[in-house]
Amino acid sequence: MKSSDFKRLTPYLYEIPATYRADMRVPARFYADAELLQQALGDKSLDQLANSATLPGIVAYALAMPDIHQGYGFPIGGVVATRVPDGVISPGGVGYDINCGVRLLGTRLSRDDVTPWLDELANQLQRNCPHGVGRGGEFALNRQQLADVVRQGARWALAQGYATKTDLERTEEGGCIAEADPTKISDRAYERAQDQLGTLGSGNHFIEVDVVDEIFDETAADRMGLFPGQIVAQIHCGSRGFGHQVCTDYVARFQRVVHQYGIELPDRELVCAPLSSPEGQDYLAAMKGAANFAFANRQLLTHLIRRSFEDALAGKVDDFSVYQIYDIAHNMAKIEEHEVDGRRVRVCVHRKGATRAFGPGSPVLPDIYRDIGQPVLVPGSMGTASWVLVGTEGSMAQSFGSTCHGAGRTMSRSRAKKEVRGNELRRELEAQGIHVRAGSLSGLAEEAPRAYKDVDRVIEIVHGAGIARKVARIVPVAVVKG
Repeated sequence: MKSSDFKRLTPYLYEIPATYRADMRVPARFYADAELLQQALGDKSLDQLANSATLPGIVAYALAMPDIHQGYGFPIGGVVATRVPDGVISPGGVGYDINCGVRLLGTRLSRDDVTPWLDELANQLQRNCPHGVGRGGEFALNRQQLADVVRQGARWALAQGYATKTDLERTEEGGCIAEADPTKISDRAYERAQDQLGTLGSGNHFIEVDVVDEIFDETAADRMGLFPGQIVAQIHCGSRGFGHQVCTDYVARFQRVVHQYGIELPDRELVCAPLSSPEGQDYLAAMKGAANFAFANRQLLTHLIRRSFEDALAGKVDDFSVYQIYDIAHNMAKIEEHEVDGRRVRVCVHRKGATRAFGPGSPVLPDIYRDIGQPVLVPGSMGTASWVLVGTEGSMAQSFGSTCHGAGRTMSRSRAKKEVRGNELRRELEAQGIHVRAGSLSGLAEEAPRAYKDVDRVIEIVHGAGIARKVARIVPVAVVKG
């Protein structure tokens, strides 16, 4: 694809018209500025976006956020809504790590309170929070217990004493998506999940201790309990091998039946099934179960982070308690109502590397945040800022209540490992005052800041386009990487 194939609609919004290809059912739109546009043209992500505009039942347009980059099926950063019940659902529009998401935790501590003990806090987080490829944890569950997690999500953790009611209230969907069905998930998925609750995994997943660097919306920040210089913590992870196996299983199943439904696709990675079909309904029920597993996983990691703060800071600071600000998903398909062509319609919104960003007044938001809009958590990369935003009326009007999910890669993991030495990167980060704990130096290298876009630039675009509003910028002081 080249720049002459699309037109600029607004300062931050571009469109590939439906006439670009005969098989496109709707236009494809993406948010960018001049620099990020050139980066998007450097891989196949815009071609993948145009491919997603061919899905049966798609409404309005296919969308991509400014952190767009090449993925499996959809580009990462893709948003597509298909009509219910006659549209399709696509695992490639959700991703392998179902309900990969971010949780932000607050404290009443300032940077000065914690700085003398920061190295010990990093050590305790590394010790208490299992991380790395295939790493298991202390919460080994049998098949029946895992089925309970699939049905109950973070509610299971509450019943076991690992959560508070406030934690669940401040989690997307209350930490549990209804109508998950444990019987629609394979034996292999359950085998992979046995000891993975309460574990971080590898790749771009992390636990960070951050400092609130700057406040942009005092009303929203005050509502969330954020203040300059405050110590907060982030968790970025998902459903581990459990969700990966669910996606693997249903991609294979859909590939076997897609032609029975007369669906022709430009890319087999877009494989899908009618939402109303047995295969579509089974995938939806299994995906919800994997999403609930991820909510429970981040909840157990929250429990372990609270333990780590106590282990490192008890007797050294007045108040080491850790409270939840919000938890969001950015790999999910959800049945929602949105306005399309002036009418309210039920659609299946695929968000693949995109965050739900509902605006003020949405009835699904917790009471404390309903008048300011949904908190949106956008992690950066090691050594760079992360952001707290809120959803807006603009996101509801433009993007099916969605916004970006991160910085977005500019460099593949294999290339990053070739170009970056993990030990040198660790020294660079520690010279910046960031305490680093990593499962491996090669894993550290593949998540180097230079492998990602400028997250501040991404945020300026979504803020400027009106699909999210800046609340606070936070910067890392300690990082635990898988």
